[in-house]
Amino acid sequence: MSLTERWQKEPGPRVAGSRALDQSKVQAPGVVRLPDGGYRLFYTAVGPGKPYPACQGYVLSAVSEDGVTFEKEPGIRFAPRPDVRHVSLRVLAPSVTPTDDGGWRMYVEARGPASVPTVICSAISSDMLTWELEAGVRLESPGGVGAPRYLRLPDGRGRLYCFDKAPEGAETEGEAAEPIGVVSAVTANGLDFEMEPGVRVHECQEEMDSGGITAAEVIPPTAAGAPWTMFYSAWQDVAPGTDVPVHPSANVNAETDGASEDFAAASIAVDMAGFRSRIFVSESPDGLAWGPGRCVIEGGGYDADGLDAVHAEDMSLTRLDDGRYRMYYAACDRHGNWRVASAISSAE
Repeated sequence: MSLTERWQKEPGPRVAGSRALDQSKVQAPGVVRLPDGGYRLFYTAVGPGKPYPACQGYVLSAVSEDGVTFEKEPGIRFAPRPDVRHVSLRVLAPSVTPTDDGGWRMYVEARGPASVPTVICSAISSDMLTWELEAGVRLESPGGVGAPRYLRLPDGRGRLYCFDKAPEGAETEGEAAEPIGVVSAVTANGLDFEMEPGVRVHECQEEMDSGGITAAEVIPPTAAGAPWTMFYSAWQDVAPGTDVPVHPSANVNAETDGASEDFAAASIAVDMAGFRSRIFVSESPDGLAWGPGRCVIEGGGYDADGLDAVHAEDMSLTRLDDGRYRMYYAACDRHGNWRVASAISSAE
């Protein structure tokens, strides 16, 4: 079954804000199939129950037996650390993988002050409930990296796909720096990564990804001769002349003046300023060189109904027993409500 075939959206949200920890904004899911059956869905959230005033987001979790109906687990799985500068404000987009010693490792995009580029950090756990931040940074770049998705390779190494951004204000011979997009790095131990040359998928190649790529997840071949498949989400920029508010994560005073108290409301105002996001698919013979993408999940726009009318992004996939895949993704409706939605692959 080709993963580039049609996807059927499933009714209702898988996770929606309902408590002090997540009622303001829910996004960026990462699913794990549990060893004894069932699923755990990690997701990024923020709400009035955040652990300190300047906090902009953390990772929560919910569990399910069937992958459709989820029960939220109490507490925060992984929160930012005010005492660690590069991860002092927000952690998001969790990607969880088993470790060789029987534990688990979570990779996250980590944000500190606006003056510090986003980086990818990691945490470890023995039970997927209590997580400990690992020292150092797994991956970084001058413009900032994020939305990690970890993939185990057949040779025992791991590959991390993520977005990479050009530094703000970077110019080449008087011209703005070229956008980057999805890049990758490999590791033998899960901690030390080496960037692979080149760009996997360039962003801003057409109108629908003119706002940049936000996340990418790769499914390796399931049969001899089959292609690698990448799902990635991209934003469409606003129309020229649109007045877009400054995103609160760009506030250089957020550490000291409490400006992130209304972080969720301010970030949603930016989300709803005319941007759109959609999910695309691309194929590759080797996991490194990728063909053109095509849209597989999108909503109807600002005048339409549906969980994902305006935004569909930051997907995470799991393979089902019948060979199909379920995709969990962050969805935003025309009223600015963010939830986790899902779709099932179905060939015609």
